[in-house]
Amino acid sequence: MATDLNKIFLIGRLTRDPEIRHTQSGMAVVSFSIANNKTWLQDGNKKEQVSFFNCTAWSKIGEAIAQYTKKGDRVAVEGRLQQRSWEDKDGTKRTSVEIVVEAVQFLQGKPIGENENKQTHDDKLKQSFDSIPEGNPFNDDDIPF
Repeated sequence: MATDLNKIFLIGRLTRDPEIRHTQSGMAVVSFSIANNKTWLQDGNKKEQVSFFNCTAWSKIGEAIAQYTKKGDRVAVEGRLQQRSWEDKDGTKRTSVEIVVEAVQFLQGKPIGENENKQTHDDKLKQSFDSIPEGNPFNDDDIPF
């Protein structure tokens, strides 16, 4: 049986600060939204289209996004699309498509503080993820190039 492909890569800027919540079991879930701009020339005039995408990130990735990003920060997310359906309080059927984030890259490093030798967000995040075993048996030494 063939498996369908559901993969998305997106670069954009956060439209609001990430919102962190926790499930009853204590797992972090973070919601945020990304604006993605497309510009082109048409008849000598610059045109622009902005699309907005809702994103959800779970566990350690979500916690890192909540800790190290804020409105306006540029990020690259990798994940999958997920559709949800529900009925609102008036009985109207609603649907939503969102990006479930599986990986993130922060595209602008900023100093965290004077007392931390001016480490960037990315450096700090790498240190925090280096100690997390996520089931990946490989490390940087295994890469052949």
